[in-house]
Amino acid sequence: MSAALPGNRDLPASQYDLSTYWGRVKHSAQISDPRTLLTFPAGLDHAKKLVTLYKQGEIKEMTPELWTAKKIVDSTLHPDTGKPVFLPFRMSCFVISNLVVTAGMLTPGLGTVGILGWQITNQSLNVAINNANANKSTALSTSTLIQSYFMAVGASCTVALGLNALVPRLKRLSPAAKITLGRLVPFAAVASAGALNVFLMRGEEIRQGIDVFPVLSEEEKKKVEDGSLEIKSLGKSKSAATLAVGETALSRVLNATPIMVLPPLVLVRLQRTNWLKQRPRMVMPLNVGLIFATSIFALPLALGAFPQRQAVSAKTLEPEFWERAGKDGMVEFNRGI
Repeated sequence: MSAALPGNRDLPASQYDLSTYWGRVKHSAQISDPRTLLTFPAGLDHAKKLVTLYKQGEIKEMTPELWTAKKIVDSTLHPDTGKPVFLPFRMSCFVISNLVVTAGMLTPGLGTVGILGWQITNQSLNVAINNANANKSTALSTSTLIQSYFMAVGASCTVALGLNALVPRLKRLSPAAKITLGRLVPFAAVASAGALNVFLMRGEEIRQGIDVFPVLSEEEKKKVEDGSLEIKSLGKSKSAATLAVGETALSRVLNATPIMVLPPLVLVRLQRTNWLKQRPRMVMPLNVGLIFATSIFALPLALGAFPQRQAVSAKTLEPEFWERAGKDGMVEFNRGI
């Protein structure tokens, strides 16, 4: 992101008010905009150059072109490393990357092999996205990555197969209710395993802590801009890491809920209509269309639930940070996405 580029002058965090939920939703819609995927290397280099010129004081004011450049940089570069996130695992590609996998998991009448195959594929994608967008101030070992992957896959497959076997045995439910519950089994598997996946993939952050920084006053920001003040990490906080990982896990559940619940319920109703009964080949296109439409709206709403660059009171962290906080006793950290 722009914070990793050269220069002491910070760009405005957003065109929108990030202290409000709807401001964060609008900002998240910018970061997750699939159109940024069409930016070629030359376009990214131009965007980085514009952002760098602003940070070095050569461009004085934000312009529409500079806001576009910041959008490209923020949606492409990792905020800790400053390097491009591998394209399929960027938030701007999240809807596209998940579309086929989600449609596969929500396909009616999947057998055991189909359930296992799609759950493994989904958790593989989750591991890749979580690892690519995690806070990079704490390294994740290969052994931990592999262990986390197999635990997440095991959890999702166990939940999916277990519930799939349980639903038909619920004798008090009507056939229609059983069909509806059966369509919601993938949601239960994805939601539980998705949250577990985040904790497993980012468990090293909780064990070691993540970097926290003081929140700057206006005077301190000016000193940073003119190069007379350098801001360094106050140290690693396990409490900040626990908050960051917990909120990210919750945002994953919030994102999965409408995507995994609304399309199957709508499809169940549509399959009862004569029109769709006469056109069974339309089931798959309708399923994909419903998932895509829901995903486009759900992702910004979920990402906006919590700020990515989060400021908290130092008193909520370890005692070592209490007397070293910045403005109003606050510190900040990168939550990750």
